[in-house]
Amino acid sequence: MSDQLGQWAKLGLFFLIQTITCSLAAQSWDFIKEQDGIKIYARQEPGRTVKAFKGVTSIQAPAEKVYSLLEDVNHIEWWPQDIIKIKVLGYEKDKSARYYLVYHTPWPVSDRDLCVEVTAALDKVKQVYSVTAVSIAGVVPEDKEMVRIKVYRQSWTITSTGENSANVILEGYADPAGNIPVWLTNMVITQAPLNAILGVRQKLRTL
Repeated sequence: MSDQLGQWAKLGLFFLIQTITCSLAAQSWDFIKEQDGIKIYARQEPGRTVKAFKGVTSIQAPAEKVYSLLEDVNHIEWWPQDIIKIKVLGYEKDKSARYYLVYHTPWPVSDRDLCVEVTAALDKVKQVYSVTAVSIAGVVPEDKEMVRIKVYRQSWTITSTGENSANVILEGYADPAGNIPVWLTNMVITQAPLNAILGVRQKLRTL
């Protein structure tokens, strides 16, 4: 009897994963704007009011150089200026990292904080690199003066398009939680990928 229940549980989990995957695939990206050669898109997240974002651009730099900047915890100066605190909790080069971040938000909105785990992946044969971050819990105690972001993901995908050029895609989603109007959140997140990619592009010029 227990074996049958186990099989049914596995089958149910399989169909759940398939349903979520199909639902995400069905959600198409809506073009928002293009600025400085960066195309910005947004799409509705299934079951959520806040939208996901995507930024796509070409960068005149080797793909591995772009990846190295994104992956290295010693290069965080390109990160958005609204991140007022960055604490490295752990780092294993070309594999993983953990950060504690604090985002400043204008008064009267409370600042946000977040713990993320970053995973790096390299395919030097195909020259495709990725850096993916997801929110994690139970690493740093919550601060009552701030609102903890608990739903977050972000991924960079860098693909070589030549000896000195790369295609860069930044996708992400963050639920800021707390009392922030959805329309304002959705307006801000369309600017987030633009600022991040511009920061990377500017930093690469100095390396």
